[in-house]
Amino acid sequence: MSIAKTYTPADVEAKWYQRWQEQGFFKAKPNPRKPAYSVVIPPPNVTGVLHMGHMLNNTIQDVLVRRARMQGKEACWVPGTDHASIATEAKVVALLKEQGIEKRDLSREEFLTHAWDWKEKYGGIILEQLKKLGASCDWDRTRFTMEPELTEAVLRVFVDLYQKGQIYRGIRMVNWDPQGRTAISDEEVIAKDTVAKMYYLRYEVVGNENSEVRTQNSENEGEDQNESQLSALNSKFLLIATSRPETIMADVAVAVNPNDERYTHLHGQKVRIPLLGREIPVILDEYVAMDFGTGGLKVTPAHDLNDYELGVKHNLPVIDILNDDGTLNEKAQLYVGQDRFAVRKQIAKDLQEAGLLEKIEDYNSVLQTSERTGAVIEPKLSLQWFCKMDHMAKKALEVVENDEIKLHPPKFKNMYRAWMENVRDWCISRQLWWGQRIPAYYLPDGTFVVALNEEQALEQAREQSGNAELQLSDLRQDEDVLDTWFSSWLWPISVFDGFKDPDNADINYFYPTDDLVTAPEILFFWVARMIMAGLEYRKEVPFRNVYLTGIVRDDQGRKMSKQLGNSPDPLDLIATYGADGVRTGMLFSSPAGNDLLFDIKLVEQGRNFTNKLWNAFRLTQGWEVNSELPFASAKAVEWFGAKLQTTLAELDEHFAKFRMSDALMTVYKLVWDDFCSVYLEMVKPAYQAPIDAETLKHTIGYLETLLKLLHPFMPFITEEIWHELKERGPKEYLCVAPWPKLAPVAGSAELLSRMDKALDIVAGVRNIRNQKGLGPNKPLTLAAKTDDAQLLQDYDGIIRKLAALTEVNLVQDAPAASVGFVSGGAEFFVPLEGQIDLGAEKARLEKELEYTRGFRDTVLKKLSNEKFVQNAKPDVLERERQKQADAESKIAALEQSLAAL
Repeated sequence: MSIAKTYTPADVEAKWYQRWQEQGFFKAKPNPRKPAYSVVIPPPNVTGVLHMGHMLNNTIQDVLVRRARMQGKEACWVPGTDHASIATEAKVVALLKEQGIEKRDLSREEFLTHAWDWKEKYGGIILEQLKKLGASCDWDRTRFTMEPELTEAVLRVFVDLYQKGQIYRGIRMVNWDPQGRTAISDEEVIAKDTVAKMYYLRYEVVGNENSEVRTQNSENEGEDQNESQLSALNSKFLLIATSRPETIMADVAVAVNPNDERYTHLHGQKVRIPLLGREIPVILDEYVAMDFGTGGLKVTPAHDLNDYELGVKHNLPVIDILNDDGTLNEKAQLYVGQDRFAVRKQIAKDLQEAGLLEKIEDYNSVLQTSERTGAVIEPKLSLQWFCKMDHMAKKALEVVENDEIKLHPPKFKNMYRAWMENVRDWCISRQLWWGQRIPAYYLPDGTFVVALNEEQALEQAREQSGNAELQLSDLRQDEDVLDTWFSSWLWPISVFDGFKDPDNADINYFYPTDDLVTAPEILFFWVARMIMAGLEYRKEVPFRNVYLTGIVRDDQGRKMSKQLGNSPDPLDLIATYGADGVRTGMLFSSPAGNDLLFDIKLVEQGRNFTNKLWNAFRLTQGWEVNSELPFASAKAVEWFGAKLQTTLAELDEHFAKFRMSDALMTVYKLVWDDFCSVYLEMVKPAYQAPIDAETLKHTIGYLETLLKLLHPFMPFITEEIWHELKERGPKEYLCVAPWPKLAPVAGSAELLSRMDKALDIVAGVRNIRNQKGLGPNKPLTLAAKTDDAQLLQDYDGIIRKLAALTEVNLVQDAPAASVGFVSGGAEFFVPLEGQIDLGAEKARLEKELEYTRGFRDTVLKKLSNEKFVQNAKPDVLERERQKQADAESKIAALEQSLAAL
C-alpha cells in the first residue's frame, strides 16, 4: 500500500464531506430506538460571510454534534439564516443606488422583488462556507426566518399576544437610526468613547429683562467686584450646561433641585429659551444633580429618555423638532430643514454673537451609534408597537435560577439576572419594507384590527365597525415590519414547524433541544427571548444548556473586524492550514465565556498536530509483521490501555462541563505525548526488523480508538486514516463509529505510577545526554542504587530501549567517573569514562558548585537577618527557605558527581 509522505488536506476534505452527505450521515429523523440530540444554529445574517466568530461558534457546535452522533444519538443540527431586516435592506438599497435606482422611487412590491432576488443570489453564501469547515448540519432542514411557514408562525404569535393583551401600540422613547430611518433595538446600538463638547447657555429669567449687568462703583475692587458681576448675572440669567444645543427649541422647562439654595429665587419663575425667546417654567425635582454641570437641567422630553420621564411626572408638553432623517422640522422654528449636526455648529456661533453662550468645554462622553449604519442614534418619541416583557421575563429568569437551563460558564447568571430583573417593554416594530409586515389593518376612521390575514381582517373590521359593506380596499395594512428578533425568538420551535402543527413528530422528538452555542452579547436579546417563547408556547424550556463563547480578538486584544484589517479570511486559513488545523487552532485557546486571543501560531500548531498524527499512522503501516514472534510489548500495551481509560474518563468530564478547550488538550496530550512520543517508541521494532502480531494488533486498535476521540475535533484527517487502516464496509465510516466506552482497568493507578517512575529514569538519562552533548543513540550503561530492584526488572526492556542503554546494573556506590541523578528517592549513575573529557567536566562541575554555594550563602545571610525574618510575610519566608533547601540539595549532588569523577 502506497501512503503519501505528507498529509494534504485539500486532497481529502471535499472528498469526505461529499461522501458523508451521500451516505446521509447528517440527516436526522425521529427514531424511538435512539435518544434524541438536537442543536439549532444561531442563524447568521443572510447578508453575512464566514468570519472568525462564526468559525469558533460552529466548530464548537460541530464537535458536540459529531460526538453525540458517535454516542448513538439521533443527532440533528438544524442550519438556517436570519433575514436581518436592517442589514439586508441597507445592502439592497446600496445595490439599487449603484444602478441609479432610489428606494423612494419604487413601490413596496417592486422593492421586495429586488430584495428577494438579492437574497436568492447571495443569501446562501455563508452556509456553503460552513461546509468547508466540516459542519455536519442536516442541510435538508435548512430554514430561513422569512420563508412562508416561519413568517406565518411569526404572525400567529403576534396575533395571539395581541389578543392576550401582551402587545400594544403606543408612543414611547426608542433608539432612532436617522440614516436607516427606523427604530432599532438596544442590541443594535454600539457605544463608542469620544471627546464631546459641553455648551454653557444663558437662559434669561423672565421679569429681569431690564436689569443691567454692569460693574458696581464701590469701594470693593478685584474679587468683590467680580462677585457683584456674577450676582447680577445670576439674577438675570440661568446658566444651563448641555451637550446638544441644537435641541433647545424642543425645551419645555428647566429643572433645578428644590434643595439647591443657589436657585431658591427661581422657584415658580420662568425663563426664556435662548434665541427663540419662548417662555418655559422652572420646575423643581430632586432628580437633578446639584453637583453636576451648573445644577440646572434643560428638559426636552421628545429627545431624551430621562427628560421624557420627567415630562410625564410634571405633565409637560412634548415638542419633537426632528424629522426621521435627522433634519429639523417646522416645530423648531429656527434652522428648519438643516441637519442636526450642522445646526449644532451654527447655533453655537449664533449664541456666541447674541451673548448667550458662556463657554464651551471638552469632556469625555459615550456616543451611541447604529451597528448597521454607523449613524449617531437619536432618542426619539415614536408611535411604535411594543411587547410587554415583565410577565414572561419572570418565568424565564426562574428556569435559569433553578438550573433547568444551565449557563456555561455559570458566571453569566449574574448578567442574565440583572437584565431580566430590569426588563423593559420590547419595541417590536421597524420602519422598513424587508421583513414580516405587522398584521394590523386600519379602517377609514383610524381604528384598527389585528388579524392573521386579509380575509380575517376584513371580517373583523366589518364586525367592529358594524359596516357589512366594507371592502378590502377600505383597509390599509400597517407599513412597518417586525423586529428581526421577533422571528428568531421562535427559532427552536419554528424550525420544527411547532406552530404549524404543535403535535408533529419532529417537534415532539427533537424539542426541547439540548445545547445552544452562542455569544454572551445576545444572552438577553436572543437567548432570554427564546426561553420566554418556549415557556409561552411549548410550556417547557427550548434548550437545556447554553454554552457562551468569547469574542475572537487579535493578539493586541482588539475585536477582529474588516474595518481594522486584523481579521484573516477563514477560507484562506482553511486553504493554507486545512480545516482540521483551523478547527483545533481555534479551540486550543477558547475557554467558555472568555475571549480568544487569536494567534496564527495556534493554527500552525493545529496543522502540526495533523502532520504528527499522519506520521504516526505511516509509522505503523511501515512495520512488517511476523506472526511467529512472541508478544514482546505486554508492559507497554497494558500501560497505554490504562492511560487511555483514565484519559477517557477525564475527557467525558470535560464534555459534561462544556470545557471544550480542555477536552481538546486532553486528547492532544494523549496522542502527541503518550501515544506518539512514548508508546510508539516503546513498541516499534528495530530498524528493518519485524514486529510481533499481538503488539501490532493492540497498536492499531489503540490508533483506531484515538481516531474516534479525535474525530469530533478533526473530522477530515481522522476519516482519511480510518479508511486507510483497512478495508471498511459501505457504512463503516468513522463519522458514525461508536464512541469509546469507559472500561476502567483494574489496578490502573499502580500501573500508571510504576510506568511514570520508569519513564522518569529514562528522562534522567536523556537529560544527561543533552547536558554532556552525547547523541541520543550513543550506547551508555546505567548504575542504580535503589531499594526497588523489582521496578528495574519489570521495566528493564523499556528503560534500556528508550534511554538507549546497553545494560542496567545494581550498585552500592557510585561508579568512578560517573554523573548521577535522583529519581523517586533512588540514585542513578551514568559512567562517562571514555565518553567525555573528564578534566573539562570536573572544571564545569567545580564552577557550578562554587556558584551554587555562593547563592546558598546569600540566602542564608538573608535568613540570619532578624529584621527580615520578623517583617517578612510567611510566604516570602517559605520561598527563601525553599531556595536554601534546593541549593543544598544541588550542592550535595554536585559534590557527589565530583567525587565520582
